[in-house]
Amino acid sequence: MSPFVAQRNGRTATAEDLAPLAFAGFAHFTAMQVRDGRVRGLDLHLDRLRTASLELFGDALPDDRIRSYVREALKSGPADVSLTVTIHLPGDLEVLVRTRPPASGPAGPLALTAVEHERVLPAIKHTGEMAKTYFRRLAVAEGFDDAAFVDRRGRLSEATIWNLAFSDGDTVVWPDADLLGGTTMGIVRRRLAALGVPQRIQEVGLADLPGLTGAVVMNSWTPGIAVHRIGPAPLPETSSFVATLHRAYETEPLVRP
Repeated sequence: MSPFVAQRNGRTATAEDLAPLAFAGFAHFTAMQVRDGRVRGLDLHLDRLRTASLELFGDALPDDRIRSYVREALKSGPADVSLTVTIHLPGDLEVLVRTRPPASGPAGPLALTAVEHERVLPAIKHTGEMAKTYFRRLAVAEGFDDAAFVDRRGRLSEATIWNLAFSDGDTVVWPDADLLGGTTMGIVRRRLAALGVPQRIQEVGLADLPGLTGAVVMNSWTPGIAVHRIGPAPLPETSSFVATLHRAYETEPLVRP
């Protein structure tokens, strides 16, 4: 029997529970890495779910109820897991919590192709985004590891399942564009601020990359994997930049749901 679970509203999900989700594109979710039964940035995950539910459905479940479903999913499983919370609206608001083996992401450094793409409702982590998988598949076929998105104004925004961050040697540079503010991104930003590390938000286009000293991708798996190329532009591999992001992230306390 698998130690991992799929639960609907705190109870083991049946095939009948899961079948409608296979065809449901109108849902949103958050993904987290649980270590020793605890998670970083729980407040950011709860805020993401609450904000997205209000935007998509006009209603949201109490944070305490979401936390209780997460606790139930973790009750009898491994201490380290990947966990997703998905919320959809077949009638009333429904919550699916799923656990899987823990993940830490690829080792890197990564090469990203650059494609023009703008996600619908970019501030919401929603389901049914075929384009992300499609563009990643094309990138791999072209010899890249993944794809970064450039909007119609020529601004780099994010990558398929990643946020982007850059360094100019002294300052962490976050792209100014319409994008999903990731929970790991939120953790890193507030912890860099606490450590006194300079940060700024600015528009970053492909033409700006030669003036930068490093780039990373980040998501729930990791606070930073080095990127050595975006499109035609090579980027230096700065281990100190990656180390700064990881150090900041690790100062965020792990908390129990």
